[in-house]
Amino acid sequence: MNKSKEKQKIRIRLESFDNRLVDRAAADIVDTAKRAGTHAVGPVPMPTRIERFSVNRSPHKDKKSAEQFELKTHKRMIDIIDPNADTMDALKKINLPSGVEISIAQ
Repeated sequence: MNKSKEKQKIRIRLESFDNRLVDRAAADIVDTAKRAGTHAVGPVPMPTRIERFSVNRSPHKDKKSAEQFELKTHKRMIDIIDPNADTMDALKKINLPSGVEISIAQ
């Protein structure tokens, strides 16, 4: 394939413990990219990571009595195809909710 024909893309990955926050952040990123005039693919929901913990209620008695806890990490992925300078500036200025971790790869 010819190198000049290949399209550039930016892959944005969002992670959060709250699914509503990560969905809102993904919608903001897609809207910003479309307003800047580029094509955005996503948000694509990725598998949710579930960590389960079982903790004894008391350290010395009632060994069969335990509490279970669960921690879910929700993930979304967005691809921005052929970004231009306006898109990059708009994405830098976007205000996303706290509690959402963002990683950007090219």
